[in-house]
Amino acid sequence: MSGDHGPSVTVPAALDALRRHPEASILLIGDEGLLQGALDDAPQPLRERIEIRHASQVVAMDELPSQALRGKKDSSMRVAINLVKSGEAGACVSAGNTGALMATARYVLKMLPGIDRPAICSAIPDLVDKTYVLDLGANADCEVEHLVQFAVMGSALVSALDDKAAPSIGLLNIGEEQIKGNERVKQAAQLLQQSGLNYKGYVEGHHLSAGVVDIIVTDGFSGNVMLKAIEGTAHYIGQKIREEFRRNLFTRLQALAAMPSLNRLRRGMNPQRYNGASFLGLRGIVVKSHGGADRLGFATAIHAALIEAEQGVPGLISRSLENNLDREVRA
Repeated sequence: MSGDHGPSVTVPAALDALRRHPEASILLIGDEGLLQGALDDAPQPLRERIEIRHASQVVAMDELPSQALRGKKDSSMRVAINLVKSGEAGACVSAGNTGALMATARYVLKMLPGIDRPAICSAIPDLVDKTYVLDLGANADCEVEHLVQFAVMGSALVSALDDKAAPSIGLLNIGEEQIKGNERVKQAAQLLQQSGLNYKGYVEGHHLSAGVVDIIVTDGFSGNVMLKAIEGTAHYIGQKIREEFRRNLFTRLQALAAMPSLNRLRRGMNPQRYNGASFLGLRGIVVKSHGGADRLGFATAIHAALIEAEQGVPGLISRSLENNLDREVRA
């Protein structure tokens, strides 16, 4: 019900997800009348795989997480997460308030054993394919053990989503040399080297676009700054290209000639194709869609949640953590 577009995007996206996953069914949570109306033109075979659960409240995008947690117990967000806890739903997907979603998910679902804090993980396109980054903002301050836990969780997620047995991991630092970085990063690197994970060493910010590793691990402060810098740079480049091609008649003709290449570039870098940030470390699956996601973007987030549910990502994280703890004990 929330996000920038509400049911005008989430309902068509849900229908698209059902077309892509013929074995799936979807619970739509929110205002029953609005949702029924949005489904009026839905094909009957798809409509039969959708169930509506009424929720009388909506968490506003600018609402404080504490207010949503205390005062919106019948919000579409809270009801959806309750269904994950009860087992009626395999995952929750929301385009709503990120802080409220995280606070509610952590309160209702609780943390996995051995995980201290949840982390936000998402894929970012690179020159090879995509790189997953975590944490992207859930934890501004992290201890050494949190970074190691993020690596465990990220590895389990990427193994499930991309069918990679041992995804490669890099630790974000100010240089690749072993002497670089603060003590927290150096200690985390030592622990990762001793783990059973496919740890490749330090990576710098520019390595994100190069695709040198599958996963980049960092604290939520640096991760969020990195993400916002990428978004700002992409917007700047796009704006400058548009301005250049609009300068005069000659540049407009150049734009027409370059249009096929520009369209391929736009499709390849379309953030909607990578939409969906996973809240890792919880006893259930929660995927956060960007609030401004379009139909394709929200359907992509649903697809990610379905794969996580099919693969049982929380269980994969628990087993991976146990294996690494056993390794530490033996060492």
